[in-house]
Amino acid sequence: MAAAAVGVVVVVVVFLAAAVDGVAGKDCTNGFPGLTASHTERAAAAAELRPDGEVEAARVLDLLLPHGHGHGDDHDGDRHLIPTDESTWMSLMPRRLLASPASSPRRDAFDWLMLYRNLRGSGSGAGAIAASGGALLAEASLHDVRLQPGTVYWQAQQTNLEYLLLLDVDRLVWSFRTQAGLPASGAPYGGWEGPGVELRGHFVGHYLSATAKMWASTHNDTLQAKMSSVVDALHDCQKKMGSGYLSAFPSEFFDRVESIKAVWAPYYTIHKIMQGLLDQYTVAGNSKALDLVVGMANYFSDRVKNVIQKYSIERHWASLNEESGGMNDVLYQLYTITNDQKHLTLAHLFDKPCFLGLLAVQADSISGFHSNTHIPVVIGAQMRYEVTGDLLYKQIATFFMDTINSSHSYATGGTSAGEFWTNPKRLADTLSTENEESCTTYNMLKVSRNLFRWTKELSYADYYERALINGVLSIQRGTDPGVMIYMLPQAPGRSKAVSYHGWGTKYDSFWCCYGTGIESFSKLGDSIYFEEKGDRPVLNIIQYIPSAYNWKAAGLTVNQQLKPISSLDMFLQVSLSTSAKTNGQSATLNVRIPSWTSANGAKATLNDNDLGLMSPGSFLSISKQWNSDDHLSLQFPITLRTEAIKDDRPEYASLQAILFGPFVLAGLSTGDWNAEAGNTSAISDWISPVPSSYNSQLVTFTQESSGKTFVLSSANGSLAMQERPTVDGTDTAIHATFRVHPQDSAGQLDTQGATLKGTSVQIEPFDLPGTVITNNLTQSAQKSSDSLFNIVPGLDGNPNSVSLELETKLGCFLVTGVDYSVGTKIQVSCKSSLPSINGIFEQAASFVQAAPLRQYHPISFIAKGVKRNFLLEPLYSLRDEFYTIYFNLGA
Repeated sequence: MAAAAVGVVVVVVVFLAAAVDGVAGKDCTNGFPGLTASHTERAAAAAELRPDGEVEAARVLDLLLPHGHGHGDDHDGDRHLIPTDESTWMSLMPRRLLASPASSPRRDAFDWLMLYRNLRGSGSGAGAIAASGGALLAEASLHDVRLQPGTVYWQAQQTNLEYLLLLDVDRLVWSFRTQAGLPASGAPYGGWEGPGVELRGHFVGHYLSATAKMWASTHNDTLQAKMSSVVDALHDCQKKMGSGYLSAFPSEFFDRVESIKAVWAPYYTIHKIMQGLLDQYTVAGNSKALDLVVGMANYFSDRVKNVIQKYSIERHWASLNEESGGMNDVLYQLYTITNDQKHLTLAHLFDKPCFLGLLAVQADSISGFHSNTHIPVVIGAQMRYEVTGDLLYKQIATFFMDTINSSHSYATGGTSAGEFWTNPKRLADTLSTENEESCTTYNMLKVSRNLFRWTKELSYADYYERALINGVLSIQRGTDPGVMIYMLPQAPGRSKAVSYHGWGTKYDSFWCCYGTGIESFSKLGDSIYFEEKGDRPVLNIIQYIPSAYNWKAAGLTVNQQLKPISSLDMFLQVSLSTSAKTNGQSATLNVRIPSWTSANGAKATLNDNDLGLMSPGSFLSISKQWNSDDHLSLQFPITLRTEAIKDDRPEYASLQAILFGPFVLAGLSTGDWNAEAGNTSAISDWISPVPSSYNSQLVTFTQESSGKTFVLSSANGSLAMQERPTVDGTDTAIHATFRVHPQDSAGQLDTQGATLKGTSVQIEPFDLPGTVITNNLTQSAQKSSDSLFNIVPGLDGNPNSVSLELETKLGCFLVTGVDYSVGTKIQVSCKSSLPSINGIFEQAASFVQAAPLRQYHPISFIAKGVKRNFLLEPLYSLRDEFYTIYFNLGA
C-alpha cells in the first residue's frame, strides 16, 4: 500500500476514535452543560446564563469520555493532534509525557509521535494538489468586478452598502473599548451586540469582512474611512491589553471554555474578529489588521498549548463541543501568509475530529448536529486540503456536500430545521417557520464554491446559483437597509415576517444571520468569474449576473448583460462582449451551460456565427484572439419543473416544489397547498404564465374615513376595509389589489389609463386568479352575470370617484360606512331603500380608483388548485406576503 494511502487509513482511524471515544452521542454538537445548542434559545435565555452551579470539569470529562480516557489516562486522547512540524508537535506534548525516562518511553508517547510521522506525508499545499492533477481555479478579485446598475443584484448590493454606512463606528466598538479599559463614546448597540450578551463583538468581525469586500466591490471612500477607523480602534484596544488578546468580552470566558463550563461560544466570536481583520488585510490592504490577527493567533496558541500541557489533548477536544466557528479555516488562511508553523498547528487543533471523523468514513450521521456549528468546520477542512494537499479532506468535503444535497436540503438549496439537521430524507416532517437558517446558506455557498474551484464540476455551480437566488436574495426585505431575516420559512402559508425572529431591525438585532447577511450582499460579485493559470489565459463564467470584469491576464474587459427574464419569454438571454485597449490576445472563454436548461432551443452565436449544439451541465469553450468587437450571445430555454421534497416515504412523494429554471416559485397562500396537477405529465397543462395585459387591469379602491385612507380588501373569503399600508410588500397590499376585467377574461381593459366609469366588469382578487367576487359578496370560480359589477360615476359627485353597482340588482351598491374603523365589512345597500341623509349613503358607496398597491412580478404563473388557483412568484421577491413553497400534487 502506498504511503499516502496508509496515511489516509490512519487518519480515518484517528477520526473514528475521536468520534467514538471522544464524545458520547451528539455531545459533539454544542454539548456544554447548562446550555441549549441553538443560538435562538440561548439568546432568549441570555439573562439566565450564569457560570454558577456547573458540573466540575473532571466529572464532565468522565461523561464525555465514557471509555475511561480522562485527564488521568492520556494514552488514547493525545493521538488526535496532527500538526506538520515535528518540533512544534513535541512542544505541545504534556509535560508528564516529556518527563518519561528515555530508556523506557511510555507506550502512549511513542504511539503519538509515530502516528504524527505516519500522517505527516511528503507533499503540501498547492504543489501537492497540482501534482495530483487538481490545480485550483483562481478567484476573481472583487476589485475587478462591477455589478451592472439597476439590476436585482446591484440593488441588493446598494441596499447593503447603505446599511453599512448607517452604522456608527463608536457604537460598534463600544464594548471593545470598555473591555480594554479605554473611554467609550456614545452608547452600545443592542440585540446580540448588547454589552450584557456573551456573543458581543461577533457582528463587528462580520462588519470588518463585509466592509472590506464591499469596498473592493464599490471603492466607496466613506466606507473605507469607516472600516479603517474600526481597525484603528481595535488596535488601540489590543495595545492597551498588551497580551495579544482582543475581544469585546473578558478572557475569563475562555477559562470557562477550558473548564467545560457554560459560556456562549467565545471562539465563535473570536473567529469572526480574526476573519474580519484578515479580510481587512487581504482584501483591503490594511497591514495594521494583519498585526492584530497575528497577535490574537499567538495568544490563543499559548492558551491551547497550556490546556494540553496542563490536562490532555482530550480536554481541548471537549472544549470544541461549544461552537467555535471557523477557527481552523481562518488559521489555515493565516498560515498561508505568515508561514508560521505555530499557526498551522493551531489550525489542526481546531479540526473537529468527532464530526470530521463521521464524514471521513462517509457516514450520514449528521442528524442532531447543530448545522452552523459544523459547516464552518468543513470549510476549514477544505482549507486544510488547499494548504497541505491531503486528499482525505477533499473527500470529506465532497461527501459532506453530496450528503446535504441528497438528503438534507430544501428546494431553495438551504438546509437545517430549527438550526439542526434532522434524519436524512425525512424533510416533510420539518417544514415550519424555522427552516434554512441564513448562516447555513452563507456557509454552504462557501463549501460549494471551493468544490467547484477544485473540480470544475458544474453541479456545484448549479447549486451555488440556486442557493444564491433563493436563499440569499430572499433574506433582504427589498430595499430596506438593515432589515433581514434569520430563518426562511418553508411550511405552507407562512411569511418571512411571521416567524420566531421575523424581520430584524437596523440597530437592535445583530443576530448571527445579520453578520453573514451583510457579508453575503457585499460579495455578490465573487463567484461569477474564475480564472485558470497557465500559458494561455482561461476565464470561466459560471454565474449569469449582469456585470463587468477586468480580465487583466488577457488584457480585456468582459461585459455581461442579461435580457430581463419573463414568464412569457421563457429564455435566459445573455450577451457577452469584450473590449480591449490594445489588440487582444489569444485566450479561452468557458461559459456554463446550466443543467436546468434543455438542448432543444439552446443557442450560442459568436459574432452572429452559430456555434452548434450545446449540452446542459457542461461548458461551452471558445479559444481565439479576442478583440473589442467580439460578441457572444447565449440563449438558454428556461423550463418549468417540479421537484419532490427530500423524503423517501411514499406518502410524501406528492409534496413538490415548483421551479422556473433556478427560481423557486412560491404560491401566494395562507395555507392551502393542494394543487390540481391531474394525471398529465405536461406541466403546462396546469401551470400557465400570467399574460402581459394583466398588469394594466389592476386597481386598488380607496376611501377616506376619520382622516385616514382605507383600502377595499378581500381576505378570508370576505370584503372589508383595511388601513392603507405605509410600506410595500405587505399582505394587505396583496388583498387590496384586484384585477378588473370584462366577463371575457381575455378582453382588453386598461384600468390605469382612465377611470372605468360605464363599464361592466368582474372583480378578481390578486392572489386568487380565476376567482371572482359575486353580487352576494362571496367568491366563486363560476363566472356568470351574478359576478358582474357596473362601474358608474361616484354617487358622491366627486369626479375622481366611482361606485360599484351590482349587475343583478341595479341601483344597489357596495357600501362601507362613515367614520368606520379597520375591519369594517362591506355590505350591499340599495339607493331606493335608503333615504339620502346629508349624502351619507352616497359617500359610503363611493371609492377612488387608485393605482394598484401590487403588480405582477415579471416571472409570474398561475397554477391550478383543487379549491382555488395559485399565483406563483419567485420566492426571493416576496417580503411580508404569505406563501407556500411545497404543494401537494396528489390532492
